[in-house]
Amino acid sequence: MFAPKILIIPGSLRTGSQNARLAAVIAKEFIRADVEVTRISLGDFPLPIYDADLQASAGVPASAVNLKQMIAAHHGVVIVTPEYNASLPPLLKNAIDWISRVQSPHEARGQVFHERAFAIASASTGRFGGARCLAQLRLILSVCGAMVIPNQLALSFAGDAYDDMERLKRSADADALKKMVRQLITLAGNMQ
Repeated sequence: MFAPKILIIPGSLRTGSQNARLAAVIAKEFIRADVEVTRISLGDFPLPIYDADLQASAGVPASAVNLKQMIAAHHGVVIVTPEYNASLPPLLKNAIDWISRVQSPHEARGQVFHERAFAIASASTGRFGGARCLAQLRLILSVCGAMVIPNQLALSFAGDAYDDMERLKRSADADALKKMVRQLITLAGNMQ
């Protein structure tokens, strides 16, 4: 049976980030499903703020090309993002903007988005769990041509969401995670 490779991208670099913590829990769930997982940090792919004039004069930064190649090496991608003012953090939006500009001569613009399945998740110490940000992220990825699975995880009250073993302790959250993981594995496998 085909086992897809999954890339997990936390959209936060902050020390003690609830979203990096959730990304680690998501990675463990994929590992339990016998799926190969890679978790990266956007800090390893530093990018200037997107500027079309900069792109025209200097080209696409090497970090954007490397990040696009990292995504291309996987069948599915999970983006775990904090919510800033009901939207995406600039770090994540900027990375998506640059990736959407990376185009090899033999491919269509945004092809890396078209050829893999995406899942989205967010953790927040508030009651909405980043749901407003997830709506924005779903729209942005869809405009880029990505297939974003219907199941998502909006983890509310994230500071109290884990047990002593770093597992989600509320059954609704654990069930949502499992459904998201299964759906991404299935869709990523079907796209191959």
